[in-house]
Amino acid sequence: MSRKLLKSTVVVGIMTLVSRISGLVRDIVFANIMGSGPIADAFFVAFRIPNFFRRIFGEGAFSQSFIPVFSEYREKRDSEETKAFIDHMAGMLGAILAVLTLLGIWAAPGFVMVIAPGYIDDPDKFSITVDALRLTFPYLLFISLVAMSQGLLNTCGRFGPPAVTPVLLNLCMIAAALWLAPFTPNEAVAVSLGVLVAGVLQLVFQIPFLRSEGVLPFPRPKLKDEGVRRVFKLMLPAIFGVSVAQINILIGTLLASFLVTGSVSWLYYSDRVMEFPLGVFGIALATVMLPSLSKLHAKERTEAFSELLDWSLRWVFLISVPAMVGLILLAGPILSTLFLHGSTTPDDIRMMSLSLAAYAAGLAGFVLVKVLAPGFFARQDMKTPVKVAAFAMAINIVLSLILVSPMKHTGLALATSLAAWVNALLLLHLLMHEGIFKPRPGWPKFLSKVGAAAAAMAAVLIWGVGSTDEWMGREIVNRASSLAAWIGVGAAVYFLVILACGVRPGQLILKRANFDQ
Repeated sequence: MSRKLLKSTVVVGIMTLVSRISGLVRDIVFANIMGSGPIADAFFVAFRIPNFFRRIFGEGAFSQSFIPVFSEYREKRDSEETKAFIDHMAGMLGAILAVLTLLGIWAAPGFVMVIAPGYIDDPDKFSITVDALRLTFPYLLFISLVAMSQGLLNTCGRFGPPAVTPVLLNLCMIAAALWLAPFTPNEAVAVSLGVLVAGVLQLVFQIPFLRSEGVLPFPRPKLKDEGVRRVFKLMLPAIFGVSVAQINILIGTLLASFLVTGSVSWLYYSDRVMEFPLGVFGIALATVMLPSLSKLHAKERTEAFSELLDWSLRWVFLISVPAMVGLILLAGPILSTLFLHGSTTPDDIRMMSLSLAAYAAGLAGFVLVKVLAPGFFARQDMKTPVKVAAFAMAINIVLSLILVSPMKHTGLALATSLAAWVNALLLLHLLMHEGIFKPRPGWPKFLSKVGAAAAAMAAVLIWGVGSTDEWMGREIVNRASSLAAWIGVGAAVYFLVILACGVRPGQLILKRANFDQ
């Protein structure tokens, strides 16, 4: 692995860390102001619907289809052809999204009926959700164009600005919750307005960086453009693939809407905490991987392609396994430190802790999917990961229906985690079966060392951390300082054992191939 590619991953990770920290602050503000009541449930459902389409038309299916084609244009076409492709792509994407946005605003009640049918019998909650959705749906248009901008910049090697862009969303939502709420009918409407403003700011923020790289689009819709047609052709299976993942989330929301009030919010807050390490490391690594793998595929460097996958997988296990163990064992302390104030109750923390532990059990699986799927996308093979995702979705639905009755919201989280592991293991099997990924020697020893270090960390945390009720009885300053100390102790134990087992950071840098040429 070239040092430049490793540096890019670190840069994206740091920028994403800043974004995730601001996101945690945002969620702390939400928990303080809205808690886990009907207004919170209403907003989280309203925000989830445009996010569903954002994942499809934004950084999901579109990015997975656009980046490989754009990488090929940069390698094999002249600058005029490449710029025309960018302009035509932006024009078509913008036109489609504008129509979809208008449709979403008009059909907001129907969307809520489908996604949260449990709200139909609660007119107030249903009405609040519809009002919030009509304000958040236009965010789809802006953030999808932002995703295209980020794909352009990432392919050009500019990873920092796109990675920090989500901070603008978090800041706008925080400002809306704190200062706009008194002037609106409820907090859900206020925060939804913040989402709308954030979409505009995020798009404007990209413009100087696009101009400096010479890829600022001048939107001109043209469906007959060869590159545009290829992107849309690739998007058809990719849309289904990304939809599968989002359908899993929506199924959880649908089933949770029939559970006690607070269930949607408990799942939201615990998912947000779980996504902190997923976003900082998993998404950062995947963001760098897709354009890098696309370039290697365009140059037909199959050995380097496999080597890059091997490198990324070793880092996945090295980082995600201790994060997974730490989240399970520290779920109560983390949640009580972050959210136990304002409108959030001790019972909320207990319920969130259960779902966070269930989500955390699938953390390594979620990260693996993020890293393995680009191995197919970079080769413009969208169908294989789609088929795998569809199978995983079926598993998730069956498990959700089985587990929701005995385990309530925790069962929904656990079903999602188990489905993620199924998805990841099938992708890995197919990459190896098709000869795309050929593991380098030493994997059994490496995994045993990671497992030993994680076990040592777990033993120390189990011995010293204490119960969730004990943590909730402490003052907030004591909770925060103790949590920081135990995270530091756990990390120190893990990495000391890893080093004692003979794993060195230098061993995870591939020196023999220059991946940036």
